[in-house]
Amino acid sequence: MTTPVVGVLALQGDVREHLIALASADALARPVRRPEELAEVDGLVIPGGESTTISKLATLFGVMEPLRARVRDGMPVYGTCAGMIMLADKILDPRSGQETVGGIDMIVRRNAFGRQNESFEAAVDVKGVEGAPVEGVFIRAPWVESVGAQAEVLAEHEGHIVAVRQGNALATSFHPELTGDHRVHALFVEMARGNPRAGSL
Repeated sequence: MTTPVVGVLALQGDVREHLIALASADALARPVRRPEELAEVDGLVIPGGESTTISKLATLFGVMEPLRARVRDGMPVYGTCAGMIMLADKILDPRSGQETVGGIDMIVRRNAFGRQNESFEAAVDVKGVEGAPVEGVFIRAPWVESVGAQAEVLAEHEGHIVAVRQGNALATSFHPELTGDHRVHALFVEMARGNPRAGSL
């Protein structure tokens, strides 16, 4: 069985926590900031943070266009919180000049669950994750207003879509990396293991 190399976009957010979670899910985890580092991974996690800042830094570091190209070519990618916004084909309320990587036919609303002081934890049943519900940490979290025909809803919370998958792309509104429960990361590592590039580098 191959061990996939999974990167974490290390421009902002919970990079260390994602690296730990991926390693616990039997991936070779490494930070990614530049195009040459992106070229060496079988899958990539886009962590939380501030989506406008992440998009600007991705452009500044020269990884935005290569990342878009690799996602189009089928590289597995997983976005949490701001990372979900980065994977949306459309943002309902974008800031001026805000760009996304795209990859999931969904419309996302930024900060939909409220401000920082309204952060909360909730048990979420995630399709494809066996066992008890996942404990989700929601911090200035987005939700998905609607999805296209190709996107599969994996979880909802209080009637709002909070986890989606479309082919090689996975996104959650919440932060599983903050809980010590690495089952969502394990799901993503399996996606990366199924990537034809996995183990070939």
